[in-house]
Amino acid sequence: MTTTPQPIARALAEFACALTPAALPDALRRKATYHITDALGLGFAARHYPFAGTTLTGIVAAGSPGEATVIGEPAAHALAPRDAALANGFLMHGLDFDDTHPLAIVHPTVACLPAALALGETLDADWDDLLSAYVAGMETAIRLGIAVKGGLHHVGFHATGIVSHFSSAVVAGKLLGLDVAQLTSAQGIAASTAAGVQVFLEEGAWTKRLHPGWGALAGITAAQLARHGFAGPSRPYEGRFALFDSHLQAHANDVDLASITQGLGETWTMEGTAIKPYPVCHFIHGCAEAALHLNASGLSVDDIESIVCRLPAPTLPIVAEPAAAKALPKTDYEAKFSTHFVVAACLLRGRFGLAELEDAVLQDRAILALAAKVRCEAQQQCDFPRYFSGEVTVRMRDGATHSEHVPVNLGSGERALDAREIETKFRGTVGLTLPRDRVNALLDMLMAGGKRKVRAVTKLLQAV
Repeated sequence: MTTTPQPIARALAEFACALTPAALPDALRRKATYHITDALGLGFAARHYPFAGTTLTGIVAAGSPGEATVIGEPAAHALAPRDAALANGFLMHGLDFDDTHPLAIVHPTVACLPAALALGETLDADWDDLLSAYVAGMETAIRLGIAVKGGLHHVGFHATGIVSHFSSAVVAGKLLGLDVAQLTSAQGIAASTAAGVQVFLEEGAWTKRLHPGWGALAGITAAQLARHGFAGPSRPYEGRFALFDSHLQAHANDVDLASITQGLGETWTMEGTAIKPYPVCHFIHGCAEAALHLNASGLSVDDIESIVCRLPAPTLPIVAEPAAAKALPKTDYEAKFSTHFVVAACLLRGRFGLAELEDAVLQDRAILALAAKVRCEAQQQCDFPRYFSGEVTVRMRDGATHSEHVPVNLGSGERALDAREIETKFRGTVGLTLPRDRVNALLDMLMAGGKRKVRAVTKLLQAV
């Protein structure tokens, strides 16, 4: 490992404590608004699906009532901040349609916003204070993800399920007014709760949906413990048996520790965060778009003999293996992580939205027959993890081949979604559960500038 001149947790704490709303560049404030709007829309969309009611029932049973709003619930069903943060994190991440930072390979907004929303509401904070805390958390989550260079995924951890504990502790600590020493301690406490294994990939289990909300619950707990004098370790990242040592094992020496604190407050890593245009694992987006281009070219799907999908090699264990299981997903969650299914659906339908994850589509014989023709292999050249590129080549029965290559996935880099595209996505997600007038009111509130209280926003998130 490279070294850093002071404990990383203290440097992050100093940055967070010093960050003021006035220090946020206008472009960064605008981007934060887009990502928060997107995440809240996804929270409403998740409620359209059976998994939401089941999970929320369990969270309520395990939790306690309070003053924090749960997205889509009436005010009378408000929960304690930790429980509301758990519920909202689950809802925002439940469809795996939320933003991703490609280099960090984390979902940063759901690693920050649930804690910010729950505490911001109960503390009657200004929206600007929520934005500052959110940005401080985003920089924490993303920088930790970038530093490990994909190492957490390599050893079987869901990176968002790890970093959300630390970023949520920073968010909560900032909103609670912790000083530098306390906020350093809060990160140290979070090191003892950070977890999130990827065993859900074996059978499409629901646990990944819970990871960022659980990080929010733990982060709020850590911040409150530190606020009241609980002592946490000062080197939770780089110390002996700390996060990188314990979780990365043989990959620990690959971590770039210095990058976590380099340029804090000057270089905003969250600018590289991408909002998803498709409701599937971001690793598949390049191939999905390539398949959509092939569909638009007018080729006859009935005449396809074979399909080769090329993706960055590190993504294959997650979205392409084992091939037999990926070609026949049994649940919508398995389908989200199946290159075979997503590409086949894109080739056949010319689109991929939430409707393509309904049960009837998962059982569509034409899509499954096409998915059986898919073979995945590693791309020889790509810019992963900066971009989630993909290439699809189809061979026709007459021997002709057609290929499409997407080097920069839609939503990333210079192809970031603009305000109009984000509004369109928001109307589609929130429109699953709310009438048009409520959707319009939410958009007006979220996208507008000016001073307001967090409670003015959360009131619109409640059921009426």
